[in-house]
Amino acid sequence: MHPEQEVHGPEPESAVRRLSELAEQSARCAPASCGAVATIADGGTERRATATHPDLAALASLQLAVGDGPIPTAIDRGEPVDAQDLLHEERWPEYRALALDSGVRASVTLPFCRTGIEVTVSLYSFRPGTLERAAYGPVGVLGEQVTAGLVRDRRYRQALAEVDQLETALRSRTVIDQACGIVMHVLCCDSGEAFAVLRQISQRSNRKLAEVAEAVVDGKGSGLESTLARLTQQP
Repeated sequence: MHPEQEVHGPEPESAVRRLSELAEQSARCAPASCGAVATIADGGTERRATATHPDLAALASLQLAVGDGPIPTAIDRGEPVDAQDLLHEERWPEYRALALDSGVRASVTLPFCRTGIEVTVSLYSFRPGTLERAAYGPVGVLGEQVTAGLVRDRRYRQALAEVDQLETALRSRTVIDQACGIVMHVLCCDSGEAFAVLRQISQRSNRKLAEVAEAVVDGKGSGLESTLARLTQQP
């Protein structure tokens, strides 16, 4: 089984690529398998999945839709879940029927959870009893490594977002300070009174303080006295 198929759910492109590689590498690490599915959920209810074959993508979609099957069971238990022969399996009737219809006789699902990220890897086989040791071999190591990498990626994105927020705050603070200086000069007042003027304009005009400050700086205080007089006359 070959072509990669994606199931639903938004994820950063890098995470989707890692997930796809995890499914492909896991299938190669287990010679008895006919393909693999990898899924991820990052702190939300929506779960993304990639599969090495359309039939396996359908198996994953069914489990995620009905909330029943080896993937949901492995996530709930936090431990590998296997089905050595689906022909005689009594659990997950909808999953079992679709798997057998696709020729799948055995499966094993490994869950990996770190810092809010939940990853699963599922292996499938056309022959019963062939995936018994898959949960304890290279696939388990590979899943742990990929999950740890996804955690590092998420922390890096969070750090970048925090830096961007700080830079935005610093830029806003600089503009507000410049606007206060202009107001102090135009109205002959101190810094506290100047800031109060900007805040009053912001509240009365329903604009952000930083936007008001930018307008004052861009206009170099032009029309500031008339603007303030007009706003103070409003009810």
